[in-house]
Amino acid sequence: MKWLLFALLLAVPLVAQSKKILVEGHRGARWVLPENTLPGFRHAIDAGADFLELDVVATKDNVLVISHDLEIKPEICSGPQGLTRTIRQLTVAETKRFDCGWAPNKDFPAQQALPGTRMPTLEEAIADLAPLGNFHFNIEIKTNPERPELTPSPEELASLVLQQIRKHKIEGRVIVQSFDFRTLHALKQLAPEIPRAALWNTKGEGFLEVAKRAGDVPVLSPHLSLVTPANVREAHAAGLKVIPWTANRPDEWQKLIDANVDGIITDNPKALVQFLAERKLH
Repeated sequence: MKWLLFALLLAVPLVAQSKKILVEGHRGARWVLPENTLPGFRHAIDAGADFLELDVVATKDNVLVISHDLEIKPEICSGPQGLTRTIRQLTVAETKRFDCGWAPNKDFPAQQALPGTRMPTLEEAIADLAPLGNFHFNIEIKTNPERPELTPSPEELASLVLQQIRKHKIEGRVIVQSFDFRTLHALKQLAPEIPRAALWNTKGEGFLEVAKRAGDVPVLSPHLSLVTPANVREAHAAGLKVIPWTANRPDEWQKLIDANVDGIITDNPKALVQFLAERKLH
């Protein structure tokens, strides 16, 4: 009996060290390459990211394109003068007239420009990237509830995303997330088997309350500032995963590791993979 107890005690640190923390490449790898572009996503895959985090917006002809913003930012994508930058007012063909690698993002000094890089559609991204590895996709549905004219309804958006998931047979390789919980409720009605993640960045609401309000989601994605060991323990006790955003510095990564999160969303997946691997966490 004493030998068995000793063996179990020895096994405890080994089990703790064996946990793998998932790495999500935020908008691909915008630390080094233009955001939400195929080259950026490929970089994240090559770096060993477990998930590609990407954002989708619907065009005038109801095609999902990959963009963080409902209106194309000139510092991100250059385009023809006189053409609207509101994606909902553009056809998918018109979105291809924008160069989304024309200049590096000034917020990321190490980022390289890739002139001529176009905004991909969700379908193009899945078809191009899915065969490159066993990683998963984290698809964020973008809306603005205060500007409903800029997007289809939450139900339509959920349906458009689901069509691409099923068309390319990635049901087992995807999470759908949103700040707009209406889209998560809509997706739950259409396909309850697809995992959903609640995004939020405001204080004052407990993790379990957010999960409930978002439609009993299995994944919580709070801003990293909201994460504490106590609320991660509470989430885990309820069977939920916690994957915060967006952590780019070693001190932020260590704080989240100490809180026992399940994954980390980062703009610098290569560096985070290395950081975790050194600690036997990836």
